[in-house]
Amino acid sequence: MNDVEIQIVPFGSTIYEQTITLRDDVLRKPIGLAYTPEQLALEHDEVHIAAVLNGNVIGVLLLRKGESRVLKMRQVAVATAFQRCGIGHKLVVFAEKFAKENNFVAIELHARESALAFYKSLHYTQIGDEFTEVGLPHFKMKKLIL
Repeated sequence: MNDVEIQIVPFGSTIYEQTITLRDDVLRKPIGLAYTPEQLALEHDEVHIAAVLNGNVIGVLLLRKGESRVLKMRQVAVATAFQRCGIGHKLVVFAEKFAKENNFVAIELHARESALAFYKSLHYTQIGDEFTEVGLPHFKMKKLIL
């Protein structure tokens, strides 16, 4: 996985379009959802980070700028064939570096129950109780960026 390039991709670019397909395949279709043009349009001002291997997107992560210098990490997805290969870890480390370089103080996220252990291994702290989002159990998590 040393050939994987983690990069920020422009909204609307060809690589961005690949990230939509990946997110749809990994996050939306399995639970019977699809993106609307209105939902995608709201992503215009977000930071889109992609893991690219041989010109193909194999992972994606979005960062939404919030209040009080906090970023919200969302839409983290890794292609099924590349899960458990360290791609998600590389994406999160890149996102944390971006946060630090741009003077953000924390990253928050809503983790699906299935991803809870992954985020805990990266030192994200669970905040509060389980809640339901897109029909699945989720947990709010946060990490301070020092």
